[in-house]
Amino acid sequence: MKKLNNILLALLLGAIFSACTEYMPKPKGYFRIDLPEKNYKTFHQEGFPCSFEYAENVSNVKTSATNADSVWIDVIYPQCNARIYGTYRKVQGNFEQLAEEAYKLVYQPHVAKADGINSAFYCNDEHKVYGMFYELKGNTASNIQFAMSDSTHHFLRGALYFNNNPNKDSIAPVVNYIKEDIIKLINTLEWK
Repeated sequence: MKKLNNILLALLLGAIFSACTEYMPKPKGYFRIDLPEKNYKTFHQEGFPCSFEYAENVSNVKTSATNADSVWIDVIYPQCNARIYGTYRKVQGNFEQLAEEAYKLVYQPHVAKADGINSAFYCNDEHKVYGMFYELKGNTASNIQFAMSDSTHHFLRGALYFNNNPNKDSIAPVVNYIKEDIIKLINTLEWK
């Protein structure tokens, strides 16, 4: 019996001393995202009013006409569960209206959720491409938007969206990855 009491006492003391170790909760983690190297290809579709380069090995481009003056163009990233929704519209004396509409689509729905909105003016005199690039910080529905035009004939607006709830920490690497592609698209944009 004395031996059993000693064993129980040893187990009790062991449990007490092991329970006194300090516990530190671990921060929430996210899955590692391995993003492939990119190879760029020129998007040039007969009848489409502009051309640009996109990452051919991670995305694809889909177009659909809505009417004679407007065309949807989407750059789809199936591996990233993301899409750049683009809208091309002919400028017919309504440039200010189109520019104001693009501005409102950046600020009105996102200003309440955004931690900040950075904007940068873009100018390429050689190809007559001018516009704004917007980077929305925080848990916003769209992280990057842009509006490009020659102000007389062409207007292209785009917005990056993910097919999931926004969480800036978990999608940050993918946003930065696609941001490079959007900058490449803008830098290689040419009107026809």
